Amino acid sequence: MRSKSINAKAKDARTDDMLIDDFGDPNLISKLGTAWRGVSDQVMGGISQALVTRESVDGRDALRLSGDVRLDNDGGFVQAALDLSPERSSFDASGFSGLRVTVRGNGERYSLHLRSTDNVRPWQSYRAQFVAGPDWETLEFPFASFTPYRLEAPLDITRLRRIGLVAIGRAFFADLAISELTFYR
Repeated sequence: MRSKSINAKAKDARTDDMLIDDFGDPNLISKLGTAWRGVSDQVMGGISQALVTRESVDGRDALRLSGDVRLDNDGGFVQAALDLSPERSSFDASGFSGLRVTVRGNGERYSLHLRSTDNVRPWQSYRAQFVAGPDWETLEFPFASFTPYRLEAPLDITRLRRIGLVAIGRAFFADLAISELTFYR
């Protein structure tokens, strides 16, 4: 009987989604043990300003990405980025179907970016776009919905390295809040 109980728990664990972050940690340390960080086009000479903070937004703990996306000096992005492994190695997401994110924003278009070991240039990623309206909304992104950007290799979900929530490609003020990020089955 005990053996069946352990097997039932193992089976239930395989069917559960995997919470990446619910932004309960005041230092923006994810449930994976890695830290969120802000990145902007300043790494390549742009002048966009990114601010990544943890706030209470409409009563929910949330990561907030805000800042001016500027196109000057061939720039054009701000990003909240999370490495999926503390050792900066790859993460195997083959047991999952995609990503689920709960967001609200200022009605602008944003992107969810994935990077894998196939991304050798900083501008390469796999992307899915969404609009974040003024009310909290939960969106699901099957891995098949991510399109490669400036690379030929298809997305290999067995070798993921990073997730990014990105405001990119045009001049605007970014204001995006995320209250939950999950791998779903």
